[in-house]
Amino acid sequence: MFSFLKNIGPTELIIIGVILIVFFGSKKIAGLGKAGGETVREVKKIKKELSGAMDEVKEDDTKEEVEN
Repeated sequence: MFSFLKNIGPTELIIIGVILIVFFGSKKIAGLGKAGGETVREVKKIKKELSGAMDEVKEDDTKEEVEN
């Protein structure tokens, strides 16, 4: 579906960036970048919490098997 993205070079990315700045303005683009970074950080935090919870469940299961 997105195989066309492999053919985009640096020149095309610069052109797309300039068009975005013209349409939305640099402040709006910076705000979107900041929001995107915060989103990625939050997703990583949730992933870490979930993997920690899964490890705890695995440890509990292992302890119960050893006790039986």
